Amino acid sequence: MRKIVVAIDGPAGAGKSTIAKLVAGEIGYAYIDTGAMYRSVTWKWLQTGKEFSEEFISELANTMVIEFRPEANVNRVFVDGQEVTSAIRSAEVTANVSRVAAIGPVREAMVAQQRRMGDVGGVLMDGRDIGTVVFPNAELKVFLTATVEERAMRRYKELVAKGEKVELEQLKEDIALRDKQDSERAISPLRQAEDALYLDTSDMSIEQVVAKLKELVQERE
Repeated sequence: MRKIVVAIDGPAGAGKSTIAKLVAGEIGYAYIDTGAMYRSVTWKWLQTGKEFSEEFISELANTMVIEFRPEANVNRVFVDGQEVTSAIRSAEVTANVSRVAAIGPVREAMVAQQRRMGDVGGVLMDGRDIGTVVFPNAELKVFLTATVEERAMRRYKELVAKGEKVELEQLKEDIALRDKQDSERAISPLRQAEDALYLDTSDMSIEQVVAKLKELVQERE
């Protein structure tokens, strides 16, 4: 069986990364976390302490090297040799990643890296524009989503488990705003590819979603 390219798109908090990692591990595919790539650019910029500048951030994106090193149940992320797996999930990075990801040259730089990673097949990528921009010819495209309420609750439980103090209503507002920003941005907006399977996971367990995706991959292979 020939290994294919699997593109998973969807809004913030839909569980794309969690599902993608599990599916990739079970079927022996490489998992490319595209969201982590934009977070890495954002982290790199914030580390410099410089003001927001599209030109400066674009220069960073074009010179930095991002690597993924799967280890046990963790997809470790490295930027220019430095591990940033946890650092790129900080609140500061989360608050700034949408505007960084909306910069044209940054997206071009990341898409170029993503395409190189996926050229050989046997990869599973998730993001906002994988099926529409990065891999429009992917053999399997899935638009993974859930209600704002469900996505906020999942995020709430995740953060509380880490010992963080968060307000559920604030998370709902943040996710709704992120949806609006991602859908309305001029470059590579969040949208469902015409040939993508729409999968609402609001009432599905992680195990059910993983099983469904594995089934879809096997059908395409």
